[in-house]
Parts: sequence; C-alpha cells; structure tokens
Amino acid sequence: MSVSMRSSSPNWGIAPSLTPPQLLKIGEVALSSGLPVKTIRYYEEIGLLTPTVERSQVGYRLFNPQVFNRLAFIKRAQSLGLSLSEIQQILAVHDQGQLPCGEVRQHLVTKVEAISQQIEALETLRAELRGILSGWQEQPSRHVNQTVCPNLQAE
Repeated sequence: MSVSMRSSSPNWGIAPSLTPPQLLKIGEVALSSGLPVKTIRYYEEIGLLTPTVERSQVGYRLFNPQVFNRLAFIKRAQSLGLSLSEIQQILAVHDQGQLPCGEVRQHLVTKVEAISQQIEALETLRAELRGILSGWQEQPSRHVNQTVCPNLQAE
C-alpha cells in the first residue's frame, strides 16, 4: 500500500511567489540594511519608504522586503550627492509605476554642473591664496597697529 505525501490542502492556483511577503520590524530592517533605526524611522516619517511600510494594530512599523531595494537606492543616490528632497522626487516617479531614469539623469546633470561651478570657484580661491602666500611677510612693518594681519589686509 502506497501513502501519498502530498498535502491535502488545496493550492487554489496561487503560485508561492504571490503569497503575502513576511513583514519585518524596524530593528530587523536596520540590522539587515546597516542603517540606524533612527535613520529608517526618519525616512519613513518624511515619506521615502511609504509603499514599503505599514503599521500594525499596536502602531509598530512593519516593512515588506522591498524596503531593502528602496534603502539601497536612497544610499546610492545620497552617495552621488543627491539630497533627500531630490530622492523623494525620483521615488515619486517610481511610485507612479514609471521608470525614473530620466528624472535621475536630470538630477545628475544638474549635480555635475554645480560641481563644475564649485571647482571653478575653488580654483579662483586657490589662485588668490597662492597670491597672498607668495608675498607673505612674517614680520610686516607697515600698518601693524591698524590691521589684524597686514598680509591679509594689504591693498
């Protein structure tokens, strides 16, 4: 006599990947993501994690596993110099079901332009500092009583 090991519960045609994801507490998300609980709480409060978080009946934050992809995007975008406000704009496009690559590109182009302007300003400052240092006098004799440092206040 052969005994079947199949489950007697019906499958109802639901694929295993369509079962509800296991929800994670904020501490579990923090541990797995490497981010402090306080940071995750802040991101949730300002709406960066909106579609990946819900509240339990007693008010605990519960996250679906997709939060890790979202947190990874936030960390990468921040490492490229994007602000949380810019990241929020990008995620808003994503949350509408659109691929936000055009939005990301525009923010990065703007960031490159800003960096170029900063580099130009820093090069100007460097040239000015080199000019001051090239004429530096350790013991300037004139206007000693009228200035704090004649080397900087020379006309």
